Amino acid sequence: MILAAWASRHNVAPAALAELRSLMIGEYVFAPASGASPLSEAAVQNNARLEATRRGDRLFRNNVGVLKDERGVPVRFGLANDSAAVNRVVKSSDLIGIKRVTITTAHVGQVIGQFYAVECKPGNWKYAGTEREQAQLKWLSLVTAMGGAAHFSTGAI
Repeated sequence: MILAAWASRHNVAPAALAELRSLMIGEYVFAPASGASPLSEAAVQNNARLEATRRGDRLFRNNVGVLKDERGVPVRFGLANDSAAVNRVVKSSDLIGIKRVTITTAHVGQVIGQFYAVECKPGNWKYAGTEREQAQLKWLSLVTAMGGAAHFSTGAI
C-alpha cells in the first residue's frame, strides 16, 4: 500500500499511521444500535442526505459509470471517471456536496462552502482493504488533503 511505504520512508511510527487510518476510516463509521438491523446502503445514503440538509449542508448523488449514446459511443459520467484506468485507481464517493464552514480569525463570521464527499456503506460494513475500498479511500484522502471533508459512513454523517 502506498501510504505504508510513504510512512516507512519518512519514519512515521506505526502507531501514528494506525491513528491516521482510524481518523480516515474508523472515526466516521457508525454501527447501528445493538440488536438493530443494519441499514442498507440506500438507507445510509438517504439518512446522510437528510442529516446534511438538517445541518444546512447539501449532498447530491454522484452516479459513476459509462453508457453508450444514441450513436453507440461510450460516454463516461461521474467524478474521477475520466477513463477506466483512472476509475480503477480512484473512485469518487456516492455523495458529493458542500459543507458550510464558518471561518474564524481573519474572516470572522464569514461562511464558506467546503467540498464534501461521503462514501456510503451498508450498516454492517467493515473496511477490509479490498481493491475497490482502497480506490474509494484514495478519493477520500485526496479530498481531505486538498482541504475538503470526506469519510466513509455506515449510518450517521
